[in-house]
Amino acid sequence: MFKPSTYTPRFTGGHKQTLFAWARPRRFPHLPAATERIFDVAADARVLAHCHAHPDGPRRTLILLHGLEGSSMAHYMRGVADKAWAAGWNVVRLNQRNCGGTERLSRGLYHSGLTHDVQFVMRELIERDRVPAVAVAGYSLGGNLALKLAGELGDAAPPELVGVCAVSPTMDLAACVAALERKSNVAYEWNFVRNLKGRLRRKAAAVPGLFPLEPLKRIWTVRQFDEAYTAPHHGFRDADDYYHRASAMRVIERIHVPALIITAEDDPFVPVSTFRDAAVTSNPHITVVITRHGGHCAYVEQAQHGYDGYWAEREIVRFIEHQVRPGRDAASGSSRTQDLSPTLRA
Repeated sequence: MFKPSTYTPRFTGGHKQTLFAWARPRRFPHLPAATERIFDVAADARVLAHCHAHPDGPRRTLILLHGLEGSSMAHYMRGVADKAWAAGWNVVRLNQRNCGGTERLSRGLYHSGLTHDVQFVMRELIERDRVPAVAVAGYSLGGNLALKLAGELGDAAPPELVGVCAVSPTMDLAACVAALERKSNVAYEWNFVRNLKGRLRRKAAAVPGLFPLEPLKRIWTVRQFDEAYTAPHHGFRDADDYYHRASAMRVIERIHVPALIITAEDDPFVPVSTFRDAAVTSNPHITVVITRHGGHCAYVEQAQHGYDGYWAEREIVRFIEHQVRPGRDAASGSSRTQDLSPTLRA
């Protein structure tokens, strides 16, 4: 059974952790320069990945997925890649459709449950590149995608898929959007909406006539954006239908590959109650780690001895290494919710 290491937060407070991790400059000492690769995921859609491949042929490969309005250049994407590369993994830092400056590569938009693209990339790596093992890890929206992908595949997951990891996953989208609308989260929602509007304006310039811009004047929340654009564009009845159908919670009980979920009780807009739901805790393939502190996609502790202090990134690599280790424990038995130290509780 995978046992997470002790997490000792550098400081407490979900907002402080979240903002510190977002704003702090970082270095990635092990990560070599990336090569760009385009995946033709659909007739009208292409996605860009930044890839790091060791020179000695096919290796086990980690696919990384970013959060809402992020990109392959997000600090946590490069942080996990740096640690995975040092552990001997090839890495694919995947952009969602239109992210990372790729608005001209796809006709449509991405959404929080669009697992088609990552599944396409995974199968191309397995079938064309002949990689022997693949893992998928995502943060926030990317964490929802990783878990939803595993749930949709169920017991038909390819044997090369050794595990999935999700940090601060928005796997109950309705609950997360409701939490984001609290007054205490106005700065986060403003930032998300500002980026969503900016991306849609760039998209309208790249694909004229497809996305009217007039509704943007009346949009001030993520829910309003999804009601006006995301839901109708992807064929959902409305935002509520989209949140239900795109959430990993809808298929969480069907996950049959080893899965690691890391979340914090003080995450500003991902409610911890989701991770104590029976559908999660009863699945024997899922390890849930609930920390008292950590914020959203942060989990910063004190750096020391060449370790940069980004604990969740390190745990992802420890988890996927455990899955390919000879003689590892089988993913069976009861679901695991970890109690890590006196400063943490599950």
